[in-house]
Amino acid sequence: MSEQRSNQTQQSVAVEARDIVRTFHIGENRIEVLKGVSLTVNHGETLFLVGPSGAGKTSLLYTLAGLEKPNEGDVVINGRSLYRLGRREQARVRNTSMGYVFQSFFLLPELTALENVMVPAMIRGNYAKARATELLERVGLGERTTHLPSEMSGGEQQRVAIARSLINDPAIIFADEPTGNLDTATGSAVMNLLMDLVNERERTLLVVTHDHSLARIGDRKVTLVDGCIVD
Repeated sequence: MSEQRSNQTQQSVAVEARDIVRTFHIGENRIEVLKGVSLTVNHGETLFLVGPSGAGKTSLLYTLAGLEKPNEGDVVINGRSLYRLGRREQARVRNTSMGYVFQSFFLLPELTALENVMVPAMIRGNYAKARATELLERVGLGERTTHLPSEMSGGEQQRVAIARSLINDPAIIFADEPTGNLDTATGSAVMNLLMDLVNERERTLLVVTHDHSLARIGDRKVTLVDGCIVD
């Protein structure tokens, strides 16, 4: 019976950090950014990472998202040890199981909104034009599919980025300060949109934000201070 409960617990966990250590060297100085951080995020949970600047929030998010390898510790995604996989398999997991939304949007300037949304699907060999069009309509940009990023506002660009993050229907979305370059009203609208899209598909969402009031809309808030979780 205990084994059955253990299996059920493992199946409910989407992302797990196990004693994550991240260090950087500046000259002869060794800076420990993450100091043995452990964290579990369940399927369908919306978790906000908050804390002061330099606390290690983005480093933790990028490590959990498979973008930066930890110096020590492990990251488990859907029961699989991410950094024990080969590079090609890691890339496949990132492309199929994860979506990303960044503060600076990271849209390709020479591509239209529709083309930007299609990029992750095209990496998989899937043209996905109909799906990309549907997502742009869902985020309120059905009339902007042929516009370049330079022809869109910051809020519109972030909506394109949200649509792009969902194109492969990933189980987990990672968002790094998704409202950081937006004014308060636009940021609130964008965050509510992201939450709605994630919740309707019962996906897992991890968000880094400096805005504690914004973090109240999530299921759980985790605070990092000086590379450690304090609550």
